[in-house]
Amino acid sequence: MNYSLPRLLASLATLLVAAHAHAFEAGWMQIQTAGATPDAPKTTVALYYPTLAAPRVVAMGPFSVDAAIGGKPVDKVKALILLSHGISGTELGHSTLAQALARNGYLVAALRHPGDNYQDRSLLEKGPERYFDERPRQASRVIDAILADPAWKARIAADSQGPLVGALGHSAGGYTVLALAGAKPDLSRMKKHCQAEASDDPIFCSLARPGEVTPPSPVATPSPLSSLKDERVRAIIAMAPTGVLLTAESLAAVRSATMIYEAELDRFLVPRFHAEWVASNLPAPNLHRVPNAWHFAFMNTPSMSIPSHDGDIAANPQGFDRDAFLKQLAIEITAFFDKTLL
Repeated sequence: MNYSLPRLLASLATLLVAAHAHAFEAGWMQIQTAGATPDAPKTTVALYYPTLAAPRVVAMGPFSVDAAIGGKPVDKVKALILLSHGISGTELGHSTLAQALARNGYLVAALRHPGDNYQDRSLLEKGPERYFDERPRQASRVIDAILADPAWKARIAADSQGPLVGALGHSAGGYTVLALAGAKPDLSRMKKHCQAEASDDPIFCSLARPGEVTPPSPVATPSPLSSLKDERVRAIIAMAPTGVLLTAESLAAVRSATMIYEAELDRFLVPRFHAEWVASNLPAPNLHRVPNAWHFAFMNTPSMSIPSHDGDIAANPQGFDRDAFLKQLAIEITAFFDKTLL
């Protein structure tokens, strides 16, 4: 077969990339990390990590993982990636993305947010102020635990600034990782938005319960806004994030590397109010629109119908291939973290 030099070089590059991509398999294990207080419930965390052990597909409720359960981790990982699911979600809902990162050398810590998961929705019932304050704190506590764990802390690559840490989140998880990067919530923005735009952003505003939202008093209640940032988080990806409550000033001050995804047909978090608001105010806008996609395009397709405020989580618009999209997205997020963390 005759190859021109450019074509030959391109073919060799493709082979090298493919060889690197298959250097590891994905391992999986579940751990428990401490809560905010000694008597608080522990947080369930699924760890996806690089291993040389053989994987197998294991069904876990409506989702599955393709990984070596309990496989021995490799000695070094590129970085720790915190993964935050959306409202009432699960640590298993983004397994395709987590497994891809693991196969490419990353340790992914996907937490089940206490009080905001498929089994327990009590956090949102405590009101938006508690909800939007606590979610990033839960994520930071998981980072604390992993970086202190003797089984992992020596494996995570570091530089002169400390361990390499990134974060990935969807929906409310997108808000969570933006807050870790320094974006600040202002509940008065949410209240004003839902008073003016409830008919155009109905699902978000029905969940936000704007009538119960009151801005925190700087006198009676210490403001949580300045303490949600986690300085260890150097790069984030926010997929269809809850964004309308984040202030323009705080978004402009974000210094972590960022990438924002929006689903073109998102009805759960209408992009012009959320993802596009976030991206338009970041110092280095990096917005990717996913054509013909609904809000749950970023999640694995469950094996059964799961109802939500926006219909079946397993459903897709006609012509949208979620599996193909997730495979491409996995390549993109791996490339992003490789570029920004390594």
